Amino acid sequence: MRAMRAEQFTGYEGLKFAELPKPAVSDGKVLVRITAAGVTPLDYTILSGKFHNSRAPLVLGNEGAGVVEKGGGRDFPVGSRVMFFGPYGAFEDGTYSEWVAVRKEDLCLIPVNLDDVSAASIPVAYLTAQVALTRAGFRAGKSVLSPAIGGSIGNAVTQLARALGARHAMSSTTNHAKAEQAKALGFNEVIDTSQEKLGDGVRRITDGYGADIVIDGIGGEVLSEEVGVLASEGSLTTLGYSASRKTTIDVTNLIVSQTSIRGLNMFSQPKTAVTEAWNVIVSQLKSGAIKPIVAQTFPLAEAADALRYLIEGRPFGRVVLTI
Repeated sequence: MRAMRAEQFTGYEGLKFAELPKPAVSDGKVLVRITAAGVTPLDYTILSGKFHNSRAPLVLGNEGAGVVEKGGGRDFPVGSRVMFFGPYGAFEDGTYSEWVAVRKEDLCLIPVNLDDVSAASIPVAYLTAQVALTRAGFRAGKSVLSPAIGGSIGNAVTQLARALGARHAMSSTTNHAKAEQAKALGFNEVIDTSQEKLGDGVRRITDGYGADIVIDGIGGEVLSEEVGVLASEGSLTTLGYSASRKTTIDVTNLIVSQTSIRGLNMFSQPKTAVTEAWNVIVSQLKSGAIKPIVAQTFPLAEAADALRYLIEGRPFGRVVLTI
């Protein structure tokens, strides 16, 4: 089968075309013919040698969509369209390939109103967003902030929070053109940090109240600013570090308002949490309350270009490989 494999973790040039054996299906696994694969910042982190415990050579890609060819049983009969997320592309070969042997518990049927490219952009972003919101105690009426509109987590958290009844579903961008693009797409509570500070924007939108929940996938100094916008007894969940792994926090922002910071590792979540998140996501997809945004697709052979476009081009929406 065709695959794009990281032969070495040396950056874009380490990603090479490879002809590999079609995976065998063992107990508990389902053979899926991949039709589309999501491209994520994690792929680049791994390819750059900055992710723990990944080992080259490795086929990248930890989310995808495709068609069941064997082993799905009654739940996922042959021909079923499925989407999935898991350790693929991080700790075992992933979705930058024509076939993947997927654990049955990782699969989710694709709603009929969703095409495969859109489906491939769903699992990582929306599962992470929903699990993070649940762990943070989200309920209708809460105010939520997730910076970086246009990015996978910023879009997913904002859409889900709004669909589930948030009082405010806020995001931000440093790019004025992206702020305008976000508004055109219906994101009405986006803070343009080229025009005002993040904290000022949150206070303006919430009439001084702040954010009950912050979901951060950026890290760095943005995380430091986010701590300062938390409402009393609010919480910040950190789950990424695209800007930086390090920041400086004024601890009085935590102490005075009795706020908290916690981390989230999706690879460590119990299956029950992921299943519950899928149930919410599929319901919202079927109703049309949430809609994935795909910026551009690339053929499998151009996986390195796709990843470069995601990291350096910083598009509004997801990048997906078609296979």
